[in-house]
Amino acid sequence: MKPDERWMGAHGVSEDWTREEAIDPVEFGRMVDAIRSTADPRTMLPPDLVHETVLWFVGGDEWLGRLSIRHTLTAPLLELGGHIGYVVRPSARRKGYATQMLIQSLPFAAGLGIESALVTCDNDNIASRKVIQAAGGELEDERHGKLRYWVPTHVS
Repeated sequence: MKPDERWMGAHGVSEDWTREEAIDPVEFGRMVDAIRSTADPRTMLPPDLVHETVLWFVGGDEWLGRLSIRHTLTAPLLELGGHIGYVVRPSARRKGYATQMLIQSLPFAAGLGIESALVTCDNDNIASRKVIQAAGGELEDERHGKLRYWVPTHVS
């Protein structure tokens, strides 16, 4: 990893913003505002949504990926989704960024009061399995084709 790769603090990027082309700056600003609002515990959300903090992983001025930390879990998130989800831009994959993103996000999760984060992946996703295990994930079980790992958020 290059030394200038770091988390960027807008607290957000949408699931759809994994494309490599630029988006309109005004629309981008609206997206950031909406994502910041979703992270704010004072924001009222529909009952099926939870507050989440979204972090960007960047190298210089290049967006490499994003990671979402869900502050709490609904029943479906406890079953399949977990606390943390991540995506790496296609052209930046297979360079270790996902592992760094997950490891570096754990203090953020701890700061939200999450002692052990649930992270899931498809049972046939070997790359994600390796990322989660490299971050200290312990396999609990498999449900509905998803492997469920618990990753401690505090370094001991």
